[in-house]
Order: sequence, then C-alpha cells, then structure tokens
Amino acid sequence: MPQALLRLQSWLSPSFPNGAYSYSHGLEWAVEAGHITSRCSLVDWLEADLCYGSGRNEAIFFKDAYRSVSEGREAELPQLAELAAAFRGTSEFVLESAQQSSACLATLRQVWPDRILDVFAHMHCAPVLAVVLGARSARERIPLCLALPAFLHSYVANLVMAGVRLIPLGQTDGQLAIAALEHPILALSAKAVSATIDELGSAGFMVELASIAHETQYTRLFRS
Repeated sequence: MPQALLRLQSWLSPSFPNGAYSYSHGLEWAVEAGHITSRCSLVDWLEADLCYGSGRNEAIFFKDAYRSVSEGREAELPQLAELAAAFRGTSEFVLESAQQSSACLATLRQVWPDRILDVFAHMHCAPVLAVVLGARSARERIPLCLALPAFLHSYVANLVMAGVRLIPLGQTDGQLAIAALEHPILALSAKAVSATIDELGSAGFMVELASIAHETQYTRLFRS
C-alpha cells in the first residue's frame, strides 16, 4: 500500500508529464469576460463545475473504471472509455482530454507498465484520464475512498493554479481556494461511489460556453 500511494501521488503530481498545466478548461475566457475576478468567484465557479458539471461526470467515470477492474469486468473498459470520450462537450475539451490521457498512457507504459493499459491500445479515440487512472489505481489496489478524492483534488488544484496565473492571485490565495474545495471534493466522492452511468449529465453549461468562446479568444495563455 505505501508504494501504491506513492505511485498515485506521482500520477497526480504537477510534475507528471501530461501537459495539464497548459489547459484552463475555459477559465481563461471566464476571467477575460469578468465572471471570475477573485478567489471567492474562482471557488464558486470550480465548485459548480465539480458538483454539477464535468467534474461530477469524471468522478463517475473514475469510479466505474475502478470497479470494472476490481470486480473482474475489464472487458467493459473500452466501451466505458469511448463513452467518457463522447462526453467532451467542445473541441477544446476533446483536445484537452485526448492529449492528457495519451501522454499519461505513454508515461505509465514506460515507468509503471501493467497489462490493464493494453486494454486502451486499440481504441478508435484517446481514452479519458479518469478512466485510465481509475483502472490503474484499481490494479494497485488503492482503496477507492482514497484514489477518487485524490484524483478530484488534482483536477481542481490544476485549475486553481490556472486561476492564480490568470486573475491573478497570490500563492496563498491559491491554497485557500484549494482548501475551500476540500469539502465539495469529499462530498462528490461519496456520492459518486453509488452513482451509475445512467446518472451522467451536466448542468455546467457556462463552463462549456466558456470553452467555446475561448476557441476564438484573441489573447490566450492556455490551450483551453
């Protein structure tokens, strides 16, 4: 278990080479448009996306991938991965997801190889990061109650760091924002454990509209 947790920390670390730092998930346009101007508005935006938008879906995909492996239903992974890829709502979200998951898979194969990664080798689309890491976490037998919150924490922490650069905020404000999102992360993790594929959906329309607007934004630091 200690070694497995170290591996999970590596996979979710900002130093892991999946290029997550170059994407803002639409935050860049939201800041430009004046929807996010402070730490409080950043937390509100991210909490809404986490609990009612794409973050909620990612939690369900992570949990289902984990359960598929831990319960011996690995044959379901390609279909789950394709469904997760189809849930990308904009072209920039497709790019964001595909490039991060492809880079993640390549690194995992070289540094922490495992037979479960071969399941994604012949897919017609790049799998989603949540599915790859959910499946790989199950192979390490990391308890879901630890792996899922850690994955969601990494998801929001990366976006908080984008907000720190864009608004801009100080590093302490960034950490305060991450701390404020701890309870939503834990609450979503608890709900996702019992959620099903039939409950997938999003009410985070503003996040997708922000992503669409970002495609034609004049000045950009981020790729999404």
